[in-house]
Amino acid sequence: MLLTILLLLLSQQALALVTQNGTACTVTPLGTSSTADDTPQVLDAFKKCGQDGSITFSEGTYYIGQIMDTTNLRNVDISIYGTFIWSTNVQYWLSHSISVVYAGRSTAWRIGGTNITMRGYGKALFDGNGQTWYDQNKNNGNQNGRPISLTLWNAKNILVDGITWRQSQFWHTFVAHSENVTMTNLVMSSVSNSQWKTVNTDGTDTWNSKDVTISNWTVTCGDDCISVKGNSTNINVSNIVCHESGAMCIGSIGSNAVQPDYVENVVFDNITLTHSSNAAWIKTYPGTGHVKNVLFRNIQFTNVNQPIYISPCIYSGQNCDSSRLQISDVRWENISGTSRYNVGAGMHCSSSAPCQNLTFANIDIKPMNGGTIEYLCSNIANQKSMGLTCTGTCPANWAQQLTGNH
Repeated sequence: MLLTILLLLLSQQALALVTQNGTACTVTPLGTSSTADDTPQVLDAFKKCGQDGSITFSEGTYYIGQIMDTTNLRNVDISIYGTFIWSTNVQYWLSHSISVVYAGRSTAWRIGGTNITMRGYGKALFDGNGQTWYDQNKNNGNQNGRPISLTLWNAKNILVDGITWRQSQFWHTFVAHSENVTMTNLVMSSVSNSQWKTVNTDGTDTWNSKDVTISNWTVTCGDDCISVKGNSTNINVSNIVCHESGAMCIGSIGSNAVQPDYVENVVFDNITLTHSSNAAWIKTYPGTGHVKNVLFRNIQFTNVNQPIYISPCIYSGQNCDSSRLQISDVRWENISGTSRYNVGAGMHCSSSAPCQNLTFANIDIKPMNGGTIEYLCSNIANQKSMGLTCTGTCPANWAQQLTGNH
């Protein structure tokens, strides 16, 4: 009986850390230790003030030990001044993280609704305790249950601004089934201090979403910096600095042969890259759908493995010329920097659906160790007039990352 009363008092104490004034909630962290769990009062604040209200997370450290599914928000302003630290209970997250459907992926926090602002004012920090995941994962890709840090899910008219991520568990962010999304002034850094790499720590991935603006980011990660996946339309990416990443990427798309993927109207502009695997590239499976009207512009880089790359059979290197996924109306403009090896572009389009209307202007890529740059091309319908002189053919199974000169 005494234990029950004690537990009740502790529960009430935790909930009392949400102060409510009408539809305005202010949350104060428990402020104890990493054994505490602030998740209940965080969720309580969303329940009380998540519609036609405001939620302020005061300075301090919030320990997050449980999933957070906050997808019924409406007309809410969220202000975060503190640090959110996710627990290292790997088994809990593997069995409880919330499905986001795409490729079996899941998330620690899902946020959605209409007319939402989430501002960090340069003070908010999301710490995923990622080192635990990097060591546990041992360089394996896409472990089921490994949680994305933050997913925008069925969100309409949402702003995310001024937040820093450190040591993300998996992808830093995911935008799915959402529209009119603005994500600005974000900093993301996931690095490993062990032998194991930060595999699959993408900056963001968009999927089944439209009208997305991504601007003023600085990202250090172990996978794609910005990845535009299937059924993404009107995506505008600008003023991005990426380190140790896969940089600006369309894909991968087309993994389900019976379900077409479409990507249209995408702009990547004013991008700076350092020591990335690629710079401006497109990766598809031998599927169906199309990539259309994409602009890579004003991209500068240093020490990038293979700056420009197209593959219709990513990862497997098989059935490359059977893909019916059409790539057309893609432009690379003002692309300059140093490549790690002597290949500036490796572009193999499917012979079943040759690339249409690829154009290039002001391409200036130099091998970092000297020599002559090569541009390898296959199955590009307008190759003779596209504005880039190809120096050779690109094999169907040409690697995304090279290990030496061609």
